[in-house]
Amino acid sequence: MNKGLIFLFLSFFTFNIFSQELISGNVTYINELNIESPLEGVSVYWEDLSFGATTNSNGDYSLPSSTTSNKLIFKFIGFKEDLVEISSIKLYNHLMVIDNNQLDEVVVNKRKKTIQKSYFKTQNIINVSSDELLKAACCNISESFETNPSIDVSFSDAITGVKQVKMLGLESPYILITEENIPMVRGASQVFGLSFIPGTWVESMQITKGTGSVVNGFESISGQINVELKKPLTDSPVFVNLFSSNMGRNEINIHFNKKISQKLSSGFFLHANDNSKSHDENYDGFLDSPKSLGYNLFNRWQYIDPEKGLVSFLGLRLMKDDKTMGQYNDTMLNSSGAIPAIWNSEINTNRFDSNFKLGYVNPNIPYQTIGFQMAYSNHDQISFFGNRNYNINQDSFYSSLLYNSIITNTMNKFKVGLNYSFDRFEELVDTQNNQYLRNDRSFGGFFEYSYDNLDKLSLVAGIRYDVHNNLGSFITPRLHLRYMLLEKSVLRFSAGFGRKASNIFSENQNIFSTGRKININKNNGKFYGLNPEKAFNYGVSFRQGFSLNNKEGDITIDYYVTDFENQVVVDIEKQGEVHFYNLDGKSFARSFQIELDYEISTNINFKSAYKNYDVKRQFNSGFKQNPLTPKNRFFLNLDFSSTIGENGSRWKYDFTYNWIGEQRLPFHSALSSMNGYSKSYNLFNSQLTRVFSNKLEAYVGGENIGSYTQKNPILGANDPFGNDFDSSIIYAPISGSMFYLGLRFKL
Repeated sequence: MNKGLIFLFLSFFTFNIFSQELISGNVTYINELNIESPLEGVSVYWEDLSFGATTNSNGDYSLPSSTTSNKLIFKFIGFKEDLVEISSIKLYNHLMVIDNNQLDEVVVNKRKKTIQKSYFKTQNIINVSSDELLKAACCNISESFETNPSIDVSFSDAITGVKQVKMLGLESPYILITEENIPMVRGASQVFGLSFIPGTWVESMQITKGTGSVVNGFESISGQINVELKKPLTDSPVFVNLFSSNMGRNEINIHFNKKISQKLSSGFFLHANDNSKSHDENYDGFLDSPKSLGYNLFNRWQYIDPEKGLVSFLGLRLMKDDKTMGQYNDTMLNSSGAIPAIWNSEINTNRFDSNFKLGYVNPNIPYQTIGFQMAYSNHDQISFFGNRNYNINQDSFYSSLLYNSIITNTMNKFKVGLNYSFDRFEELVDTQNNQYLRNDRSFGGFFEYSYDNLDKLSLVAGIRYDVHNNLGSFITPRLHLRYMLLEKSVLRFSAGFGRKASNIFSENQNIFSTGRKININKNNGKFYGLNPEKAFNYGVSFRQGFSLNNKEGDITIDYYVTDFENQVVVDIEKQGEVHFYNLDGKSFARSFQIELDYEISTNINFKSAYKNYDVKRQFNSGFKQNPLTPKNRFFLNLDFSSTIGENGSRWKYDFTYNWIGEQRLPFHSALSSMNGYSKSYNLFNSQLTRVFSNKLEAYVGGENIGSYTQKNPILGANDPFGNDFDSSIIYAPISGSMFYLGLRFKL
């Protein structure tokens, strides 16, 4: 209670900030599509004076007025420098013009990074471009984080082949995953949802460390991943991506975009995948990866009317995915010469998504905007794992109304809005006698204040109040601070609460690929007899830029702590059993990361990171380190791109190295020789791309090139229907080297 009161005090004392008279505005340029677009990074300052500002990602700037000068300078490399006389106006928008005499020099000396971090954003946000996603063998989002040190990727089990992501040492259910700020991967789609978003559909991703904004809801605890999809107006009219690997996986992505009129555009996106090849490199009789067949269709409409300040999107998506797993040799004999029962598994998923967005920007007052969005989805999964069944059907509806404006000037901004969401769950676990029905309804309102002085201090202080039929009524405060200590030296702090309704079966589907008996220690709660989860996340981040040999670099140090007031503990400490119960004691996750990013030369970027996790919680058997969570990790990435030739031709090469430290293992008799801990290991990934022109490129690459694998990933494989059967204790890759090649073509 004291922690909450202190936090509220810190959040709202900031509203007493008063600013001197300011001049503000927006800076734009004409892009290659002949569209006026915001320009980030423009220096705006008074002539003969030292203080000024830099435009943000929306092209906005704001700086105090001057009593000694009335001339503003707008300066950005590659554009003509402008000197503008300002009289008594307090709002001035400026259009920058490309300097053709400097353009070639800009191309040679400055290459845009595929992962960008801003000195000026208040929150600790990492922007990942579509070019970064193409560095990995990513035909879906779950495979696109291999070259990003902020996200950890691992296999959830040895049967389904699905990859799970972690942030700040915590599993993906504690990360709010949104698609264009609409909650997307949650509930029924928590485990497989990221694999249902094709990588080529993605325009960019924003990764937020620590608690997120109150605008996006109360669920974010350890961070947020927001996925921005490509827009019909700016995407290529035709795009084709072909992919094939030595593991038998083949995929195709096709985009068709058409500008129907000056205001209306439409896009059609197709994804299809097939894997019919059987792999069993460790000869345990089980497929190392599923056989699969799936398709994903997405139709998107975009409407823009700049004169009236209107922009709108409508999207419809249909997805089907079928996976077959388990034992593949039905002629194997047991010791008595009889043909034993075969352990097979299928996961059949059908999903429908629809969303609508409408935004209005006041043409005369561009800082006043109104946005409305709503989305509906149905997720239907029918699956069995040996003699165990798991079916889930979820209907979800989400809507949000948001208003943005300023208080006095553009340095003081606010957002206010409402959210309503509804979820209906139907689950069947093992037998018809174990059916779970639940409706979640939530209505909330929020207010968020931003003070934005790009030179020194900025903050975002928000609070929301929600009424939930199962969680009750509660307040969620959050605070983000940024302070510029010196030039290219920035300190950030964040703190806030997060809550979530635990969906113990959909979030832990790997338990069905085991012989473990399921036990729920009920506590008269609303969620399978369990109480909802609540945590307090706080952390600090420091970034220092530097210049060495006329090349830019930066060092970033992050430290975040998540303290759980209540948590649903997934206890697999006892062989043959899994227990779900509410936390009775301490639970925390402490994450430390130091990252170095340096431009070795014009063509080579170097990135490395060391991470240390201290994740512990109270189990029934004692206070222990979280199982299957490496305490130490090291990451290194080299990114090479040759000088661009005629028609955009060039070579691109990417190399990634990961060192994963030892992990505590839950008890299993088959692992007794490992003394409770796995060994550390190394992983190597690499990709080479030849860009022939702006329209055609080919790529070849490999993952786990060193072919390190976990021995006997399926425990008790000789008796898959016994209590000792377990495929969920995974600490390393399941299969060896995977090599792939592909082709990208666009018009």
